[in-house]
Amino acid sequence: MPHTPSRYLAEGPRVGIRSFTPDDGPEFTARTRESKDLHRPWLFPPDSDEAYSAYAGALIDDPARAGFLVCEKDTGAIAGFININNIVRGGFRSGALGYGAFAHAAGRGLMREGLRLVIGYAFGPLGLHRLEINAQPGNTASLALARGAGFRKEGFSPKMIHVDGAWRDHERWALTAEMWTGH
Repeated sequence: MPHTPSRYLAEGPRVGIRSFTPDDGPEFTARTRESKDLHRPWLFPPDSDEAYSAYAGALIDDPARAGFLVCEKDTGAIAGFININNIVRGGFRSGALGYGAFAHAAGRGLMREGLRLVIGYAFGPLGLHRLEINAQPGNTASLALARGAGFRKEGFSPKMIHVDGAWRDHERWALTAEMWTGH
């Protein structure tokens, strides 16, 4: 029987990760609108067709970014997203992660599984050496995801990132290829 290639870049027991496409806009923006209460005040993903086109276009076209949709394998539904931003090559080989679950998938462990897949992909095919997560101190879900994936806290940066109209404090977390055990 011929092998049928997977639509996913990597797969776990319940989720697969794949790249963003322009066709994902209607589902992505609907999930964003459904998840507004979950995301605010930490995250503001695109919730309109125009905003999604610009967002996904940058992830698709910019070599300093890589975007991944975390999809439930049994239905194909988008459970969340994980982006690697600010990818630097050369001697640094690093990127900064940003992510969000959608409300229907929150608390089910799907993002934890998806994050493991993205980390493996980043340290494997993408050839990165270091990943960073910057999360606001009150964002307990984001911090728990970082901690659960084996990231170590490296510091605190006052007024680091402009979010929701103000400069916000962030905790800095990092993981290197040497630290990665594939949990």
